Amino acid sequence: MKILQLCKKFPYPLKDGESLAVTYLSKALNELGCEVTLLSMNTTKHFCDLTALPNHYNHYTAIHTALVDNRIRWKDAFLNLFSKQSYHVSRFVSKEFQTMLIRLLKTQNFDVIQLETLYLAPYLPIIRKYSQAPIVMRAHNIEHEIWERVADNSQFIPLKWYLKLITNKLKKYEIARLQDYDLLVAITKRDLNLYRKLGYKKSAVVTPVGIDGKNYIPNYETFQQIPSISFIGALDWIPNQEALEWFLQKVWLNLHTKYPKLTLHIAGRNAPKSILNLHIPQVVVHGEVADAKAFINQHPIMIVPLLSGSGIRVKILEGMALGRVVITTSIGLEGINAMNGREIMVADSAEAFANCIETCLEHHDKLEKIGQQARKLIEYEFDNLHIAKKLLKSYKKLLEKAESNSKNKVAKVSM
Repeated sequence: MKILQLCKKFPYPLKDGESLAVTYLSKALNELGCEVTLLSMNTTKHFCDLTALPNHYNHYTAIHTALVDNRIRWKDAFLNLFSKQSYHVSRFVSKEFQTMLIRLLKTQNFDVIQLETLYLAPYLPIIRKYSQAPIVMRAHNIEHEIWERVADNSQFIPLKWYLKLITNKLKKYEIARLQDYDLLVAITKRDLNLYRKLGYKKSAVVTPVGIDGKNYIPNYETFQQIPSISFIGALDWIPNQEALEWFLQKVWLNLHTKYPKLTLHIAGRNAPKSILNLHIPQVVVHGEVADAKAFINQHPIMIVPLLSGSGIRVKILEGMALGRVVITTSIGLEGINAMNGREIMVADSAEAFANCIETCLEHHDKLEKIGQQARKLIEYEFDNLHIAKKLLKSYKKLLEKAESNSKNKVAKVSM
């Protein structure tokens, strides 16, 4: 099967959930015999030096990129107030990307065209014009839901007002595009149910983000050391900034008073100065780390105190695959069928978060068992190859249906 995969940012390095989700699936599809061609934006915000790609990044049949300046410009953001367009989406509209897409569709035939996230939807008319291939939307998140939660959590009234305004435009755009896809690939069953409530009526399949277990080797020896805590995530993503700020203000200071030797290690790329210049006792800011898995493996406890977001949090899957004790919120747990106290720990308030960490520190002997059970759950429910096989099966059904419809049209014309 020939698949054209469209991305709003280049899926390397593997430093964030979206890049991991895109890369893991495309690798699995390649293992199953598919020819996957990548057409990706290479944005100013997440620029990738393609000459530095490692030799093992060879699962694509071909790679095409278009430079896109998607920086937030305050003038454009202000003028968008007087427009019906979604500012979230318009930042990814590119003439160069469109030209490259047309060229690919004119010169090659693809069986399926797979859009990674809503932000590729502006190119739907171009795809329909130059290709007969079914269009698949792989919805990593319900995009407007993320921003609704961010707006609700904002304490600065002017910012809250602005976020609600642009989020409403994003929601209208997301709903308006729902019937334009031939297949919707939701990351969680919850997300699919919400899309159905929003009006989606066509074919759909739930395929979570997969993990290649052999690339995640737990270091259980860390459970015999003095416990330490890790936080890792893209630090230019507002939900991660919001989560970290909440934890530091509401949880850490009191926790540090009771456990003065406990350390918190923070990692992630594109950290703002407010995080890089933190001067809080026993908090170490590493910035971007060379090996995320090695960083996570060094610390037995991993916190993901998300207050907003959508879809599946890949960093939680990675932490569980590495046998860590992950402490997160109910929002963070969405899409992961883990039980509180068995494979993961869940807390939705500052007091509950502190209690979970205290439980880890006071009952040190139980941590490794939770980590081992977390690892088993990932192996059972999030195997990358198994998930890709399920998706490929849906693609084959989609193509059979399209072929059947085409034959019926021809038959009607000849009658």
